[in-house]
Amino acid sequence: FLKRELCECVTGSGDDTRAWGPPFVGEESAYFLSVNRNKKSIAVNLKDPKGTKLITELAKVCDVLVENYLSGKLNEMGLGYEELSKVAPQLIYCSITGYGQTGPESHKPGYDSIASAVSGMMHITGPEDGDPVRPGVAMTDLATGLYTQGAVMAALIQRQKTGRGLHIDCNLLSSQVQHLLICKQK
Repeated sequence: FLKRELCECVTGSGDDTRAWGPPFVGEESAYFLSVNRNKKSIAVNLKDPKGTKLITELAKVCDVLVENYLSGKLNEMGLGYEELSKVAPQLIYCSITGYGQTGPESHKPGYDSIASAVSGMMHITGPEDGDPVRPGVAMTDLATGLYTQGAVMAALIQRQKTGRGLHIDCNLLSSQVQHLLICKQK
């Protein structure tokens, strides 16, 4: 599928968790294999015009694009939802950021630990009356992934009915706050 002239912009070894170990299976980490079963990936240089062209070509034949750049960054490169939906109207475009696509914090980068602290998660973790503690598991990333998966599945069902994709806006902070609210109700 990939045109030879576009493949020149494919770089690197991809996800760095391929090297997390031990244990390893062959040359890949057992962790990487456990969370990436049946996935295929490439690393593309988006600063190369051939890289942006490659992503545009892939969007034409893909169901879902998931990105986690700063809000607006892919728009600057011509790879935002508005641009890609013109050439790939079926595409479900999912953005995962720290604080969402709009609002006063939208320009800030996000990270599990930051959203865990800002949301109050660290305040309820650890010893009673003690300092805030980071959870032993990346709970914010996991909660965001769970909500993102549900949104993507709903979008796929909607696309079956309408033939059109859409833009999904997920963010770490909102996901963690929602997760805490659900946990509090139990």
